[in-house]
Amino acid sequence: MGPEDLDQILKGLPIPKDPKVLVGLDTSDDAGVYQLSDEVALVQTVDFFTPIVDDPFAFGQIAVANALSDVYAMGGTPLTGMNLVAFPIKTLSPSILKEILLGGLSKMKEAGVALVGGHSIEDPEIKYGLAVTGLIHPQKILTNAKAKVGDKLVLTKALGTGIIATALKGQMASEEAVQKIVESMVTLNKTASEQMIKFGAHACTDITGFSFLGHALEMATASQVGLVIQSKSIPIFPEAMEYAKIGLVPGGAHSNRQFFSCKVEAQSSVSELLLDILYDPQTSGGLLISLPSDQAENLVDALKKEGHVDTSMVGQVVEAHPGRIRIL
Repeated sequence: MGPEDLDQILKGLPIPKDPKVLVGLDTSDDAGVYQLSDEVALVQTVDFFTPIVDDPFAFGQIAVANALSDVYAMGGTPLTGMNLVAFPIKTLSPSILKEILLGGLSKMKEAGVALVGGHSIEDPEIKYGLAVTGLIHPQKILTNAKAKVGDKLVLTKALGTGIIATALKGQMASEEAVQKIVESMVTLNKTASEQMIKFGAHACTDITGFSFLGHALEMATASQVGLVIQSKSIPIFPEAMEYAKIGLVPGGAHSNRQFFSCKVEAQSSVSELLLDILYDPQTSGGLLISLPSDQAENLVDALKKEGHVDTSMVGQVVEAHPGRIRIL
């Protein structure tokens, strides 16, 4: 489902107001937040999708890392998960499903998340994901709506997973390229979340299906600020550029470009290939963090020391052109 379809559907829903809902659908944030007391709020999210890689264990890991990411993007701590499973049990071996679930459990264990249940259905197409519940202090919620003029923008993972996954489906991706994106996608955003809080982040979102530019625009719109992106600073998987050159760009990237490009201005020096990558739908992508300019380099250094080697400073928050992005 593209961003335009979702936008139209959500606009038509009569969603009731509840003062205990601290973060809902208004700002296109990553997870919902519901206040329980003055010091405790629930963070809740759900995500599932079809296999993006051939290895069932790795697919399970990616699906869980992706689902947990929404809680990390809010600055919360995930506590419990419930499996969501669709599987063609009559045509595929149960051992495949077992490997998927084992992969998911390995990431839940790493995150300190307890599996408390789930639901499965028979379906001709495999799907797997997680419903996640976490905790956060009501006064310490990080949304995409509080980026401040003068902030720097930090991105914690490289872009291009969608393009490389498309090449994999066409049996045109190298083993090295697939290994790179799997390593990135199974990496939890836990450390990035902890570090951004330490360095005083003002706003955050994770980069997933609506692409780097789509999610960055959600931040610009919700925060009523403009963003300036330095294209040469954006971390990219080199193979993604290679595959984009031969047209291996997923349909979701074209949908994202069609919906979001009216609010994006790119200098003539920014290539169409790079724009393909900036509109590429990501799976289990990194965090885009807006934080005080004097702390941005410290955050980048800290995350690189923790193994997040692609972490980069990619732009800044400006007062001009609120709700829009300029790419230099």
